[in-house]
Amino acid sequence: MSILSPPPQLAQAVSPARFETPAVLKKLVAANRQLAELKGVAASIPNQGILISTLGLQEAKESSAIENIVTTHDELFRENTPDSPGSAAAKEVRQYEHALQIGYAAVRQTGLLTGNHILEIQAALEQSRPGYRKLPGTTLKDGTGRVIYTPPSPELLPDLMSDLERFINDAALFDADPLVKMALIHHQFESIHPFYDGNGRTGRIINVLYLVKEKHLDIPVLYLSRAIVRTKADYYSKLQAVRERDAWEDWVLYMLDAVETTAAEGITTIQDIKALLLDYKHRIRAKHRFYSQDLINNLFSFPYTKIEFIQHDLKVSRLTATRYLDALAADGLLRKRKLGRSNYYINEPLFRILTGEAPPTGEQ
Repeated sequence: MSILSPPPQLAQAVSPARFETPAVLKKLVAANRQLAELKGVAASIPNQGILISTLGLQEAKESSAIENIVTTHDELFRENTPDSPGSAAAKEVRQYEHALQIGYAAVRQTGLLTGNHILEIQAALEQSRPGYRKLPGTTLKDGTGRVIYTPPSPELLPDLMSDLERFINDAALFDADPLVKMALIHHQFESIHPFYDGNGRTGRIINVLYLVKEKHLDIPVLYLSRAIVRTKADYYSKLQAVRERDAWEDWVLYMLDAVETTAAEGITTIQDIKALLLDYKHRIRAKHRFYSQDLINNLFSFPYTKIEFIQHDLKVSRLTATRYLDALAADGLLRKRKLGRSNYYINEPLFRILTGEAPPTGEQ
């Protein structure tokens, strides 16, 4: 394969039999086992919307970090509404989470992942609708300045994306395990590079939505971007090795390992969230007459909440919302923290589960 030519149609370029090697088959068993367990554990939480909110925002943060869009957990959790002030990075992360939700809704409604869905996802990411790029994509160069890859020219993009759409949705076109197909789809999308901006983040959303489409997941809670952040150099080198040396097997093994690792971590995270949620339900219900499922949903959708959020979610007055939150803080279930002119109430155990760190203390 020429490294300067457009990416070929996958179904013609790569045979499914190529991935029936002992190494790939062994890794497929392990990755699928962890993924199936993740799906089951996620289904054990009655309100899966909590997981979509919490884990979706985490995936958004990690995926954006790959593109050097960096924000802190503290900023992200306290500025978790589209109209919130905050840094440009925090806003871009929220846009990613919104784009993931749009794509998830489309896949659930249609059972497909189409080119139009991908356009909608990218538009939500970028907050604009430029469509496919009309100019040549940026060439990739190595450390010596040598061109190692040139994305396909704009006039080829509609046909290439149409081919990719068929590859995604027509199971008979390429009869392989969906995890193998996901790896191939991701590489093909990254090589087509159809947009001016947001290609990497769009491609990572496509990964998890494809697994939802294939019913390997019920909700988009596989947190692949975390594994890519940890192995960023390997990610880019293996992408390029396919273009230069046709090293598809190594690329597939890399992606399968990422699925296995992040699914295992996701299982632990969800189990910890479930245990904490049940503990809070029992403790609040035993002591406070204002217990409700809406309150629990609010406290576990994000680690930070505030009076306005309780007002909105529980349909209560500001005075009542303040009384509820102060009572929970007095019991040690939340920690009250003043930030500027606002009081935030932090679910510290949930923050630790999601981030592995303690939330900041003190005023800002």
